[in-house]
This record gives sequence, C-alpha cells and structure tokens, in this order.
Amino acid sequence: MKQSSSVEELAAQLRNELNRYSPGGKLPSSRALVERFRVSPVTVSRALAQLAAEGLVVTRPGAGAFRARPRTPLTRTGDTSWQEVALSADGAADLVPRTVDASGVTICLAAPPPGVIEFNGGYPHPSLQPEKAMAAALSRAGRRPGAWGRPPLDGLPELREWFARGIGDTVTAADVLISAGGQSALTTALRALAPPGAPVLVESPTYPGMLAIARAAGLRPVPVPVDADGVRPALLADAFRATGARVFVCQPLFQNPTGAVLSADRRPDVLRIAREAGAFVVEDDFVRRLAHDDAGPLPRPLAADDPDGVVVHVSSLTKATSPSLRVGALAARGPVLERLRAIQVVDTFFVPRPLQEAALELVGSPAWARHLRRLSGELRARRAAMTAGLALRLPGLALPHIPVGGYHLWLRLPEGADETRLHTAALRAGVAFTPGRPYFSAEPPAAHLRLSFAAVAGTEEIAEGLRRLRTACDEVFGGPGAAETVRQAPAGL
Repeated sequence: MKQSSSVEELAAQLRNELNRYSPGGKLPSSRALVERFRVSPVTVSRALAQLAAEGLVVTRPGAGAFRARPRTPLTRTGDTSWQEVALSADGAADLVPRTVDASGVTICLAAPPPGVIEFNGGYPHPSLQPEKAMAAALSRAGRRPGAWGRPPLDGLPELREWFARGIGDTVTAADVLISAGGQSALTTALRALAPPGAPVLVESPTYPGMLAIARAAGLRPVPVPVDADGVRPALLADAFRATGARVFVCQPLFQNPTGAVLSADRRPDVLRIAREAGAFVVEDDFVRRLAHDDAGPLPRPLAADDPDGVVVHVSSLTKATSPSLRVGALAARGPVLERLRAIQVVDTFFVPRPLQEAALELVGSPAWARHLRRLSGELRARRAAMTAGLALRLPGLALPHIPVGGYHLWLRLPEGADETRLHTAALRAGVAFTPGRPYFSAEPPAAHLRLSFAAVAGTEEIAEGLRRLRTACDEVFGGPGAAETVRQAPAGL
C-alpha cells in the first residue's frame, strides 16, 4: 500500500476515535500508534499533522498529541451586499469588461465525487507520475548548498539552459525566463503583449484557461477556426486585417482540445502572416513531452524557426510530471523579453528556488528518460483502449481525429444534441467528461465533448467509463441503441 493511502487510512481511524477522549485529553503516544496499527513512525507523524491541520488535535513537542478543545463559532453575520455595487462598478469604464470566470478551468481541475470515473482530468493519473523520481529529486535538491536562498530573478541558469535546448539551437538561456507553470507564463505573456480592450486572436476551439486569462485581462478573444492541420492561414490573415490584433495564441503541437498538429506547409505561413501584421505569436507548447510512442519525429517548436522575435514560447514540466510541479518557461527575443521579465517580477517575484532545484535534479537524472519512455507507451495504450471502446460502444459519436500525442480525445455529438443534458446524465451514471462549450470563444458550430484517458487508473477503468457514458447517451438520446442510430452531423473538428 502506498504511504499516502496509509496516512489517509490512519487519519480516518484516529478521527473516528477522537470522541473517546475529552477535550484536551492526551492521545496514545506515537510509539503506541506505530505498534497498534503496524505503520511506520513517518505515517503516524503525517496522520497527526493532518488532524492538526483540520483543527482536531494539538501537537506539543515533547508532550504528545491532544484532542483539541472546541472553538466557539463566530455567530455575527455581516452584510456583504455592498460588494455587488463595488464589483459591478469596477469595470464600468472598460471598453471590454474584465470577466473573471474560472468555470471552464475548474471543470478540468476539480476532482469528481468519489466513485465517478474521471474522463475530465487535465493531468496524468498518479500511476503515470514519476513519484519516486520526484521525491528523490526534491530530497537531493533540499540538500544543495543555497537551495533555500533567493534564486536569480530570471531563474536558475542551468534550468534556463535546459529549457532553451528543448526549444532549439537558435534559443539560448539568455532568452528564457523560468515561470511558475504554463498558466502563469500565458498570463504574463498576454499582459505584456496586449493592453486592456485589445483583440487577441485565438484558435477555435481552444484551451478554456487561456480564454479565462484573456477575459480577466479585459481582452477580446477573436476565434480563428482550426482543422486537422491546425489553424487555417487564410482565415488567420483575414482575422488580423479585420481586427488589427497584435497577438495570436496557438498550440501548434497536439492542440487542446482537437489534438491537431500544425502542418509543415502552414508553419511558415503562420509566422509570415503574423510578421506582416506586426503581431506576436504566443506558442503554447504544453504537451511536447506527452507524445505517444507511435508519434514519429515531432516538428520543432515555431520559436526554433523564428529569427525575428515573432514568437513568445511557453512550455512547462507540469503535464509530464505532476500538477504540483509548477515549473515552466517563457522564451522570447528582443525588447519584449524585458517587458515579460518586468511583469513576471511584479506578479510573482520569482519561482521558489527549491522547486527549481528539484526540477533540475529531476530532468538531469536517468529516471527522467525512463519516465518519458514509460509515459509515452502508457498514453498510446490508453488512447488505443479508448478509441476501440468508443467504436464498440458509442459509434454514434464522431471522432474526426485521433492524435498521437496528448492525453484526450475530442468528439462531436450528434446534430441537435444537448451537451449540458448529457453531462448531467453522465455524472448520474458515474462518469465525468468535459463539455465542449467552454472551448469556444464564440458560438460553437456543434456540441462537443472532451474525454481524457490520462487521469484514470488504466484501461479497465476506461472500459467501465465508456460503459457508463453509453448509459448516459441512451438516456439522453432515447433508449438503448439510440446513440448509434441518431443522425450524425458532418465529422469536423
């Protein structure tokens, strides 16, 4: 059993037994708990720390653990109705009102209720994370001289160099800033490149977290359609001309949510069109390390073929490791780099040095290459299991593109389908997916859903999740077999 599971179980048992002790009463010693529950002293210590954090026990060094005395609840209820006026007036003078709406992001971040299969997850399941390698890296990092001191504002030079090498030989460590993950880097980039009220071109569909960043900054997302070969250059040029935008945000590799890869013939067109418009391209290279083992050679980042400083490149370690290893990078050339640096310093000062040191230890260890190889094979197996299961159980859902990288599939629902109703029915059936609507900055062409195959425990859970999704489809589309026979819309991204 994993230690984290043992800690949870011991904490639950102790929590249930607290009523045996009067408030202020002493609990058994750590040694007694070790012998009684046959767990390690570390497990006992962590379980007691968890109960202390919950306010249920109080630990006193040298004395032991005691049941906490009940706190008197605050009974006075204030009047917060004034905040409605203050918050609504905040953006009254803005050309484009700032909207802080995290709903499209939290649907991917929030864990579903117990027993619900997580097809909506945006991060690898713990079984796919390099937990032992990360723990060892963090332990080694903590012993490095100066590991708990103040890091350079731009990030550790060795880590900046590592990210630069991953982008291409045209990028140096001097072009790189270490960020607190990809979301933070995107926030910095949009704040640096576009003033409030400005239009920003985005792929359609696109990552809801980026749309949330843009709207929170008072920017106006303008959609540019994506097909199986990525963004369509002619429509991108039209959008630049029509809006006067100076920023285009894209994911050229395994785009979220479609999984599309920007084709070789479109790559130079995108850079040329942006350069002619006097605009920046923000390249969100978020899953380069999640290519499947049948992907073949990957195209270089756009930033590697950009001598003129058009591209602001964003990458991160998070997707390939853990949601809590929030270490990423911004890369840019020219005067914009100083603006990016200034905004990042004002917002966050710097990324904590122990986290940077741990990331450097991890990517420099032999375990890193082994982890990436294992992850690549596991993702391909899960993708194959999900696509085969969809063909068997839900052939009425259109799967226009099967990606060879990333962690999800993008499906188009039958014509006229209500994705909100299906989402509710799926939760009742015990499976969670991500509705398609939050991925569109304007009216969507059809109803969609996104299914993640990385956040579940394995292929058996994928099969069970699809069985439950079939139950929900039968409920919404009108009984057994209805999802197979309902009339299909054209299969497009």
